[in-house]
Amino acid sequence: TVKDCLAIATGVIATLKPNPEMLMKALCPEMLATDLADYLVRKGVPFRETHHISGACVRLAEERNISIDTLTLEDLQGIDSRFEADVMKVWNYEESVERKSSIGGTAKAAVEKQINDCIEFANSL
Repeated sequence: TVKDCLAIATGVIATLKPNPEMLMKALCPEMLATDLADYLVRKGVPFRETHHISGACVRLAEERNISIDTLTLEDLQGIDSRFEADVMKVWNYEESVERKSSIGGTAKAAVEKQINDCIEFANSL
């Protein structure tokens, strides 16, 4: 039931102790492949195109057996000429999180709002 699920979730969250060092170790640049697509969307390219372009970047990195964040600007421009020098900023995990600021997003302010909304909802029960 919902009540049981809430009780379990409450117990998990109340005892959760994240290990920042292990969380940082778990990050990998390929997690940011969608940020390449989002980068081009911000440049005015339709997402239906950027999704395939990002996939081509992942494929190139895999073919070369390198991490996607080690592709050079020239490599990226070889896939799509609309990549500019500022594309290299997409490889920052914290900035990636903060760029997602819409409702339900991962930006700190968005998460804090979600937490506050949950608390308000719980208090209204």
